[in-house]
Amino acid sequence: MSRRQARCAALQTLFQLDLNNILDRENAINAVLSITKVLKDADSRYMRILVNGAIDNKAYIDKKISSVSGDWHINRMPAVDRNILRIAVYELEFGSDDLTPKIIINEAVELAKQFGTDNSSRFINGVLGSIVKK
Repeated sequence: MSRRQARCAALQTLFQLDLNNILDRENAINAVLSITKVLKDADSRYMRILVNGAIDNKAYIDKKISSVSGDWHINRMPAVDRNILRIAVYELEFGSDDLTPKIIINEAVELAKQFGTDNSSRFINGVLGSIVKK
């Protein structure tokens, strides 16, 4: 398992929480972890860090995204794009020093290619690039 798989599991969890207001955070995390049995302990911990960090810092992260996303209000973005951006901005702002902005942006773009629309990867690359330049 890798950090990429942990990010993928974090995205699945945040997506579920975004679309289902009834689910609580811990149940959503456990549901994804029960399906994603290939996660090693370290990756499972990293997934939890990403989910909890993105949720706990949501207002700050969303403000950061909105400051560079132009006419794309955070609530109008596709849920996948919105949550990929939340994970990436959390990593950019609060992540460990071994993760460079280039790595974080590349990982977010790869998630967008896998789960987003045809335009998601370019949009996410542009938003994150603008955040890094600010």
